Amino acid sequence: MSSTTTPSRSFYEGRTVLVTGHTGFKGSWLATWLHMLGARVIGFALPPEGGPLSMFETTALGSRITSIEADVRNAAAVEACMRQHRPEVVFHLAAQSLVRRSYADPLATFATNVLGTAHVLDAALHTPSVRSVVVVTSDKCYDNVESGRAFTESDPLGGTDPYSASKACAELVTAAYRSSFAHDVGAAPGIASARAGNVIGGGDWCEDRLIPDVMRAVQGERPLVLRNPDSVRPWQHVLEPLRGYLLLAERLAGDRVQFGSSWNFGPRDEDAITVSELVHRLAAVWPEKRLDVRIEPAALHEAGVLRLDTTRARMHLRWSPALSIDEAVALTVNWYRDTSADPASAGRITIEQIAAYERLAALRSEPGLTAAAY
Repeated sequence: MSSTTTPSRSFYEGRTVLVTGHTGFKGSWLATWLHMLGARVIGFALPPEGGPLSMFETTALGSRITSIEADVRNAAAVEACMRQHRPEVVFHLAAQSLVRRSYADPLATFATNVLGTAHVLDAALHTPSVRSVVVVTSDKCYDNVESGRAFTESDPLGGTDPYSASKACAELVTAAYRSSFAHDVGAAPGIASARAGNVIGGGDWCEDRLIPDVMRAVQGERPLVLRNPDSVRPWQHVLEPLRGYLLLAERLAGDRVQFGSSWNFGPRDEDAITVSELVHRLAAVWPEKRLDVRIEPAALHEAGVLRLDTTRARMHLRWSPALSIDEAVALTVNWYRDTSADPASAGRITIEQIAAYERLAALRSEPGLTAAAY
């Protein structure tokens, strides 16, 4: 078993890897990274939201991987994909990921996040080539009683809004498949779930998310409307949890019992800051742009404080955050600023940021290596 702190090319090179949700923000970054590692990447997702603005389109990701437009709510389509491409590793990221949209369409949210997860796990269970499955849920899967304490993986699951509840349900579905089938003698795959904090990074243009709202305000010179400015979130750059997912899938393929469980991926404790503080730091990195910040008077309920305890990942995966919040902010703003000046550079800049991040993660104990390395 590898003990590296960054994904191993020797593990991923030449392997077929299925990424559901590859047209989304996180999925596009993950599929790009896997391609850089030499994997044969199969993407399974709905068409990208945002059309030509989406990261999937701006980075021309579809020209480098096999991209299948389909819906995880269609069990037959999921099964056919697995049967045809015979992946060894599956990353399940396809989801309805917006809290406010879950209020507007709770049924679709539950169908995608719960039944979609069951469809992927069931198909993987019946595909002999699959060695490891990582189901990506959310830090919002926990029953948040607003204690301010960092959640551990053994804390109760729950959710008072449809999105959070759907992610808790997805965790229960994952645990049921794992405990019922994955530890049986035979060729059943290892199954794990990953619970990440709020991610930031270049290429996110999704509705009702903070960084896209900031960038639209910056580029369109329009007000930035904040729903919950005092809410505390475990902000981290998108590459931080993705590194955790990649390490987890690799370890899981070698030992499905030890690594077949749930895992938190979040920032250092001091980097869990409020929405308004993150906006302030973003503005400081891009001072030539002015933000007109306004507060939404009647925002829907969202958790006030979310923090994650990542002790398990630190101890057993040798994963820990490589970036401070200021480095994550700088990396994010640099992506938007550079691609705004040269839209055709999005693919190249994304690859360069992943390569630079890999170097930093491998050398993160060296003093003096900061965001300037990017």
